[in-house]
Amino acid sequence: MVLSSLMADHPHVNATYNLIALADNSFAVEVAIPETKPTKVSGFDTQAKADAWIERHKKQIATGTLSSARPNWSQRRKPG
Repeated sequence: MVLSSLMADHPHVNATYNLIALADNSFAVEVAIPETKPTKVSGFDTQAKADAWIERHKKQIATGTLSSARPNWSQRRKPG
């Protein structure tokens, strides 16, 4: 499979990114993939760090270095 084919198959290839300023002065990035519910990536101390994450994420998609497998969220704390 060539790189352009890999990119076309990756679910994030058409993602849009929205920078969100939070009440505690930190930042989050909302990632919206067509036909799916948007998700937020949070924990950025500065807007520059959030912007850098967006650019790194886009580059990983473009170069095929970002896995399309769903991340393992088991280490995240569950509500309740």
